[in-house]
Amino acid sequence: MKQYALAVDMPDDSKLIEKYIQHHKNVWPEVLKSIRDSGITNMKIYHIGNRLYMHLTVEDDFSFEQKNKMDLANPIVQKWERLMSQYQIPIPWARSCQKWTPLNLIFDY
Repeated sequence: MKQYALAVDMPDDSKLIEKYIQHHKNVWPEVLKSIRDSGITNMKIYHIGNRLYMHLTVEDDFSFEQKNKMDLANPIVQKWERLMSQYQIPIPWARSCQKWTPLNLIFDY
């Protein structure tokens, strides 16, 4: 199993942040299925201020490229992504067209 950490920001707006949190208390079943089908075995999203941190545990054959292809082919996931986009702002270090940005592991004990 492999693990990844990613980050994204949100608008500095407490009402939008609360809406985002509420959406994640009721993630659509099709989105959860897509997450599982892509090889993600565990996903956690943490929040502080207007920053989100995602931790993924994935199967050894998982790839972000394949996950992206699956997501693009799934109209329900695309609808979810459009909904979530109003709450997500790439962090300053993101590459163009990148929303969630991978973090570099610097310590592992």
